[in-house]
Amino acid sequence: MLFPQVLLSPLLIPVAVLVYGILHSLTASLGIKRHLANRFGESFDRYYRLIYSLFSVLSLLPVAALVLMIPDRLLYTIPLPYLFITIAIQITALALLGYSLKQTGALQFIGLPQAFGLETRDLLNTKGLYRYIRHPLYTFSLLALWLFPVMTRNLLLLISSITAYMLIGAILEERKLLKIFGADYAEYQTKTPFIIPFSKR
Repeated sequence: MLFPQVLLSPLLIPVAVLVYGILHSLTASLGIKRHLANRFGESFDRYYRLIYSLFSVLSLLPVAALVLMIPDRLLYTIPLPYLFITIAIQITALALLGYSLKQTGALQFIGLPQAFGLETRDLLNTKGLYRYIRHPLYTFSLLALWLFPVMTRNLLLLISSITAYMLIGAILEERKLLKIFGADYAEYQTKTPFIIPFSKR
């Protein structure tokens, strides 16, 4: 039957990531945030970031489920001794990802201080890893993803789709940051590479 075959098509993975990306980007936009604040009152603003963070995680679960549910096939495995090298790079990337998150203020990033009514401010961070790349969270996430020691067709489709979404998402995020920080962010853009350290601006 055609319908069950469509439900098990690996092409559903990039489609699911596309839908996730659209929802994720829309809910992150300043326009949606203002609309929700007008609709539910200014007090909603304090819970917005936390709700957004929970929504981002929970809405990703169906995408991950597709990778496991759809029939798959092995593409390659990284052999020894290269496996140790890639795992070491992955661990380093995850450590740098954690450090980048700490620099942005991990709790504020999730939205916990805002939910408890603590005063927070949007600050332009240009120190630490942000001196070398504007989006270290994306850089180290992608590095860890692409160095998976076992690559399958479904996983490749997922990682490729996430990569495309992250690049587009970073561009959309930069537009928002320009609205928030103005000339300061524009100057930061001219001095700091996008996501590849030491590359051209």
